[in-house]
Amino acid sequence: MTAPEHYALFPTPIGVCGISFRSGKITGLQLPEATAEATRQALLVRSPHATEAPPSGPVRRVIAQVGALLEGRAVDLSSAPLELQAPPFHRRVYERLMRVPPGQTITYGELAAELGSPGAARAVGQAMRRNPIPILIPCHRVTGRGGLGGFTAHGGTSTKERLLRLEAGT
Repeated sequence: MTAPEHYALFPTPIGVCGISFRSGKITGLQLPEATAEATRQALLVRSPHATEAPPSGPVRRVIAQVGALLEGRAVDLSSAPLELQAPPFHRRVYERLMRVPPGQTITYGELAAELGSPGAARAVGQAMRRNPIPILIPCHRVTGRGGLGGFTAHGGTSTKERLLRLEAGT
């Protein structure tokens, strides 16, 4: 039997974020919506059976790290405990993307080519759109060939640009 999934909301400098977790592993992260309630509802779309609960030690550490990042401090999120449910291609995209250093970017096409699928830039874009754990799986670091590309979080490309600036320390 699978352990129950829980969630918590937490304040950050850019608004109220949400995090879902199971057995100390992160299953989802929701960037701020216009209101805390909208953030909760967006998180529950991806984790409909999650119940609100205080986060455990490992999850509290990730919350603190995300908060620090959103304050503009350098943090290493690479060891965050993740429980990733994703199709095989998306999983490969996410695993490669997690190796892109903070403050740096990679294009959809470059990411596809590095995975041995040079014509799959749109499939990489689909993986970014379906990313359940943004920031920890840093989809904001993936750009279009001629600009930022899209971003599905509230605020769109303005939020993406802000995250990149925070990571770059500017």
